[in-house]
Amino acid sequence: MIYPILWLLTSSLKPNDEIFTQAYSLIPSRLAWENYASGWRGFAGNSFSTFFRNSFFIVTVSTVGAVVSSALVAYAFARIPFKGKGFWFSCMMMTMMLPHDVTIIPQYVMFSKMGWLSSFKPVIVPQFFAVPFFIFLIMQFIRTVPAELDEAAKMDGCSKYGIFFRVIVPLIVPALITATIFSFYWRWDDFINPLLYLNKPELYPVSLALKLFLDGESLNNWGGMFAMASLSLIPIFIVFFVFQRYIVEGISTSGLKG
Repeated sequence: MIYPILWLLTSSLKPNDEIFTQAYSLIPSRLAWENYASGWRGFAGNSFSTFFRNSFFIVTVSTVGAVVSSALVAYAFARIPFKGKGFWFSCMMMTMMLPHDVTIIPQYVMFSKMGWLSSFKPVIVPQFFAVPFFIFLIMQFIRTVPAELDEAAKMDGCSKYGIFFRVIVPLIVPALITATIFSFYWRWDDFINPLLYLNKPELYPVSLALKLFLDGESLNNWGGMFAMASLSLIPIFIVFFVFQRYIVEGISTSGLKG
């Protein structure tokens, strides 16, 4: 599991002509720090700071939209009775069984007719309509919170929104953080959606910009690509090591403490 990461890191410091001629060696003949400089320069007048900024913007806005909207929908399914609740919950669960490939063409046609191509809207706006996996995760967590707390808050004059924000949200923080971590991972690694909808280099995230290092008609800058790929792992490692305990806690524990 660790070897591919070590190979990536050491290859980012090898001269370009040694990366594959000495592929099994993890020790470079010299440290080619220029790979990071050449990779950071980017393409078409856009340095990799632009691509990192785009990735952080997409990930941040998408994650906020996905977690907030999913929490509200989960609260409705878990606590609020409404007509057709079982039917709509079944429809939501069925969408989890649909492969992403099935929805690519109709989504592309829809976003094309809406004039959203070559913008961040197709990769961000859908996240504001909740994510089925997050709905299910948070809903199961909310169900562990005793309904008596809702009744007590209602007697104190809280509305449904007041109950949600004052009673439910503080008790489901581990589930919200778990959803945030998964959303961050998925959006940061997303390649196919930016490839379909973002047609301008200045809009590319890191996942798509890395592909530009490979040119079938000229010499590929493998060293620069591996260098930028190594830098792209830093946010993933930081998020994992800082919040790893919440992943298990949010999935396996109940919503009450002490």
